[in-house]
Amino acid sequence: MGASSSSLLDESKINYIRGRTEAELKNFSPHYRRQSCVAFFCHLKDEVEQHRAAQSQLLKQKVPPEASEVLYKDSMLYFDDNRKWRERLVVVRADYSLELHDSQESYTKGTPARHKLLPTGGTVLTSEEKYTAVVDKDFPDPNGCKEEPSVPMVVVPGPLPVYLRLPYRRDSYFCFHQEEKRARFVSILNDCIRHQNQDFVKSTAHEVQAFLKAIHFYRQEKGHYESWDMLVGTDTQVLANLVLEDLLPSLQTELLPKLKGKKPERKRVWFATVEATYELVHEQLREGLESLKTECINASKQQEALIRSDMDQIINSQTFVETKLQALVSDPAMKYCLESVSPYLTSILEELMGPVSAGFQAVRLLLEDELTRVCKDFPQGGVTEELQTALQQVGRDRMEDCYQHVNVLKEQLQELRNRFKFSNSSRVVHCTQGQMQQLMENAVYTFELLLQSALKDKPDKQASVMEKAKLRVLKQFDYDSSTVRKKIFLEALVDITLPAIKRSLAPACKTELQNFEQFVFADYTNFVQVENIYENILLNLLNNEVNKVVKEAASLKKNNLFADSTDLQCVSQSSLADSRTPPLSAPSSPPPVQASMTPSQQPELIHQNSQQTTVIPALKITPETPQADLPPTLPNSSSSPIPDVSSSEPENVSPAEESSSSQPEATSSIVKDENESVSSDRAVYLNSTNTESPVPLADASENGNVEEDAGSSQSDTRCVQPDGPVEETVDKTVSVEAAPSIEKDENDTQDIPVPLDCDGPVEDAVVLAADVVEKCSVSADPEDGSADGVQSIRDLIMEVIEVEETVRPCAENLP
Repeated sequence: MGASSSSLLDESKINYIRGRTEAELKNFSPHYRRQSCVAFFCHLKDEVEQHRAAQSQLLKQKVPPEASEVLYKDSMLYFDDNRKWRERLVVVRADYSLELHDSQESYTKGTPARHKLLPTGGTVLTSEEKYTAVVDKDFPDPNGCKEEPSVPMVVVPGPLPVYLRLPYRRDSYFCFHQEEKRARFVSILNDCIRHQNQDFVKSTAHEVQAFLKAIHFYRQEKGHYESWDMLVGTDTQVLANLVLEDLLPSLQTELLPKLKGKKPERKRVWFATVEATYELVHEQLREGLESLKTECINASKQQEALIRSDMDQIINSQTFVETKLQALVSDPAMKYCLESVSPYLTSILEELMGPVSAGFQAVRLLLEDELTRVCKDFPQGGVTEELQTALQQVGRDRMEDCYQHVNVLKEQLQELRNRFKFSNSSRVVHCTQGQMQQLMENAVYTFELLLQSALKDKPDKQASVMEKAKLRVLKQFDYDSSTVRKKIFLEALVDITLPAIKRSLAPACKTELQNFEQFVFADYTNFVQVENIYENILLNLLNNEVNKVVKEAASLKKNNLFADSTDLQCVSQSSLADSRTPPLSAPSSPPPVQASMTPSQQPELIHQNSQQTTVIPALKITPETPQADLPPTLPNSSSSPIPDVSSSEPENVSPAEESSSSQPEATSSIVKDENESVSSDRAVYLNSTNTESPVPLADASENGNVEEDAGSSQSDTRCVQPDGPVEETVDKTVSVEAAPSIEKDENDTQDIPVPLDCDGPVEDAVVLAADVVEKCSVSADPEDGSADGVQSIRDLIMEVIEVEETVRPCAENLP
């Protein structure tokens, strides 16, 4: 592609640019080849070890739409290549590219777009003054201070302009006559910029990770350790930005003095020259990078057999080198981290948490308001096309207000320039806003799925079903919001401070790294890179410090973060059909335990922070007998939730009974572990109506004990061992965990919450549980009792277990 006729590039300049581009690609290629081998090895290692990303969110994510799907379409005035304003139809596709068509008629006929715009790295401005200031800043005019104030580069024909400022490329100009239309276009244009910037670099594909690592090490080779604000777009765009960053200073020195005429004309010619240079570089890199990637892919396939056969030896080689490097790196890295990084982590986190949490809270309030409106507008009629259309529009026109809370980070993080040389605040802002948008879309999609599932069983109760679905979605949003925000904080703190550690240790450690290459077997040098191991050591060290700070922040209620809890692991992998919600999304303090309660009435359960919590009754049998009197291990007890059985009064056991008590004791320990593992499953049967803003998670639940008695509070019971009867008379107290609000009246079931779409199985489980309680509370004569009596109890318990597994199977028990 040749240069623009209005640029200053002649044939000699074009050849110079091509030579510089070829040299940059040649210097970059060794880094890419090395990282391609390492990334391919890590990919195969994860495949062999079956590493899968843990599901850390509760809301369901919709399958991404086809790239050709239309997200936005509207007509507006556009400043075209002929420097004239024309009416154009702007279409935004699901790949977040902009197409400009001549008219609605040409678009309908399938005529190709006149122009396709990729707004990577762009900035949207709606004020002529702000746009002119940005352009003047990017125009290195040595005579700028001697001239009159700048005049507009483009005269806008309407009152509502939109300026799209693009790095190294021609700017775009739009004009509107209605504020509502402009606001909608600005919102979708900002979405396009965020996705064009981040979608490629967020990919977990090993080819993408190899490229990003290669860029990282290539820049470090030039002495650039800080986070790079031009790491946006595709691999070709990123590499073109890298070439232009080094190439433009020389072009400025040589070409700017040749510019003649008034300032607007000089700016136009200079920016045309920059655009022509970018097009030359981009086209050349596209071809060269494509060839390089093909070469690396073929080389990786040839090495696949070696990697798979020698996987363990390669891993051992990595571990050995890492151990050697630890001795060199750990002490100086830890010293610098403790002295120059750790003291500032808390203050940096405080700067981040305010705007980020405010943004997510604004999204939650918007979600609640929009879902409430939908519930009022569609009280009945099922999931119709009108309802689906309304859900698709939820939050689209108002998300920009939520994003504004996060935009202040661009100014707040500027203070980090001096200490950590951090200047990439735009990346933090765009990543945060992207997560806010994704969370809103996930919540709306989950709400729609819940409705579709629940209304199949209750088509005549749409109003109540929609309200329950809204409350559950808000609870899940609270948990996911906390998870996402903690991830944002962790990544931002590492992104800000890690370059400072590398820069500090580089003079002493980087020169020593080549000495460690001798510890790598010659056959494995492609897969074991010392520089990667070195950086992983530094990253792990910093991650430990950052995790401490974030966990401490999560323990404070003011920060609106949930504390880490393993109880939610099973919930996070549950299906929507389970109708599960995360415990605790509404703010409050844990309920105080009444002093009048006896120890037996205070079960060891996790407290839930919900003000109004109702829990499905969970069976808990508490016989006041030694563990030796328990039945033997049930079949499949290792994978099934079993009612908790504990002893409150120790009793003397005869020697003959001690030998038969070992197996039941093992059963008791298994029972305890299994009840702990399913505690979250029981806790998540919540239906809280409190939808206030979230507070820190304090895993808890309100519960009370209901004693089963038949005329008295206790009943004499005799348990029979399989090996022989036990002649001990014991007291059994059967308690049922339930919320204080649950009544024992069988006719009053409205206070007992049930999942949106699992009413039948849960009721069966409660009936079976009550049946077990009744059976277990009946006095049995040891002379009449036999293995048949014990087996009948086993069968009843196994029925409860099977029903529970059908209603809400835990991830660990799934095949």
